[in-house]
Amino acid sequence: MSKYLISFPSSAMTVSEQEMPDVVADSHAVVRDARDAGVWVVGGGIDGSIPPVRVDGAGTVLEGTYPETRRIEGGYAVLEVGTRDEAIEWARRIAVACRCAQEVRVFGDDPES
Repeated sequence: MSKYLISFPSSAMTVSEQEMPDVVADSHAVVRDARDAGVWVVGGGIDGSIPPVRVDGAGTVLEGTYPETRRIEGGYAVLEVGTRDEAIEWARRIAVACRCAQEVRVFGDDPES
């Protein structure tokens, strides 16, 4: 089993305010299905109102983030499934529920995590 990151940037969500209650209900239904299937690890959206910090190798807290990742935002889900095809199928369900494209990435397997 591998863990997969399924995500989208906030800018991909172009639904109207009127559509949002249906999007929320549909996406929550997919989350419940993933939990019931035992594949849900964690998920949610990045809270853009709280600024990121970095903790350097000496343990010092630094304001801000890496320049390369300053625009990480949006919605994320981590699922643990048996195959890439299974992850893509969950991404399809999330994309339909959220009405926006999803990106799928696999975490490197590490037996210690």
